[in-house]
Amino acid sequence: MKTKAVRLYGKKDLRLEEFELPALKDDEILARVISDSICMSTYKAAIQGADHKRVPDNVAENPIIVGHEFCGEILEVGAKWQSKFKVGQKFTIQPALNYKGSLDAPGYSYPYIGGSATYIVIPNEVMETDNLLVYNGEGFFAGSAAEPMSCVVGTFHAMYHTTSGSYEHKMGVVEGGNMAILAGVGPMGLCAIDYAIHRDRRPGLLVVTDINQERLDRAASIYTVEEAKKNGVELVYINTATMENAEEYMMELTDGKGYDDVFVFAPVRPVIEMGDRLLGRDGCLNFFAGPSQTDFKAELNFYNVHYSSTHIVGTSGGNTDDLIESLEMMAQGRLNPAALVTHIGGLNAVVDTVLNLPDIPGGKKLIYTNIDLPLTAIDDFAELGKTDPMFKKLAEICEKNNGLWSVEAENYLLENAKSI
Repeated sequence: MKTKAVRLYGKKDLRLEEFELPALKDDEILARVISDSICMSTYKAAIQGADHKRVPDNVAENPIIVGHEFCGEILEVGAKWQSKFKVGQKFTIQPALNYKGSLDAPGYSYPYIGGSATYIVIPNEVMETDNLLVYNGEGFFAGSAAEPMSCVVGTFHAMYHTTSGSYEHKMGVVEGGNMAILAGVGPMGLCAIDYAIHRDRRPGLLVVTDINQERLDRAASIYTVEEAKKNGVELVYINTATMENAEEYMMELTDGKGYDDVFVFAPVRPVIEMGDRLLGRDGCLNFFAGPSQTDFKAELNFYNVHYSSTHIVGTSGGNTDDLIESLEMMAQGRLNPAALVTHIGGLNAVVDTVLNLPDIPGGKKLIYTNIDLPLTAIDDFAELGKTDPMFKKLAEICEKNNGLWSVEAENYLLENAKSI
């Protein structure tokens, strides 16, 4: 079977090509990819080429398919896995396989599996490590968003608190406690707000800060104060750039006790140091945003570390259990990753999008791998719809969904867009 895919040959050398997939082995699975969201990690792999830890040294001679946030459907199952997987099932994957200690991962290391492809062969090790995950929700884009969402799930589970009088740590956020998400209305911050108010263990107070009022207003229209209240959470949005004494106000919201759980979603020293100052006794600070500087530093109050038991944790990605939790909550309708998606494109848009990703504003760039479509912002649908009936309809669908992407929009696009 032939596939079309974007393959990496070296630094900044991405090529959209058509080539033949090998015959399916008994321990492999053939699948069609439908959607793949583009991650900054793919940009890093494309820029670094063989210098990237997950990219093979011989990538120039044996190119790999990029993309690791994908969702699709199973077409054929090798004999070994027929008791576990069925034709027609929707699936996604956890790319961090950790197979026999290797860093190899789909989207970085393999010639025949990656998200930026029409058809793929899923190798045995993905199933052996239980990283091929069935998705039972509607549509496909949520399955693609499950991997980034799992990063947020993981960071909540990584939080910890001490037990008075013992050395036992309690994992997770404080139920009914005070939580702050700083620089929290970017794509991943929106995921964190969604998860915080819809998971089983929720804070009593959730304060979300940023310095961009437009983005704060957008977040407040998606995750409303009323919706949070229905789930037992007092949600407060604060623009720290325009509010005088914002930090003092945030402490007043806790009656001076401070915050049990603080998440920092930007690698900005003043934001981290503010988070440290906001911590209450036994408070946990989570530094979520990975910096590009290898010597990035911020000050930490060690007086409070010693006398108030404050502490810090960092996470990078989620594990398989986090991904499964994301998929289950999406299938139940408890999480909606649509707020992540700001752009739509076809397989033909992948190369330029990946190589220019840091310069493209907005959130997730969602690729539908079987169509031909330039990368297009959802905000531009209405203008394009003046001359293009497809975008006119997509604009109408998104407008009635608070400007968000949806399963209805996905289905319409897949039925009406040009095939690649």
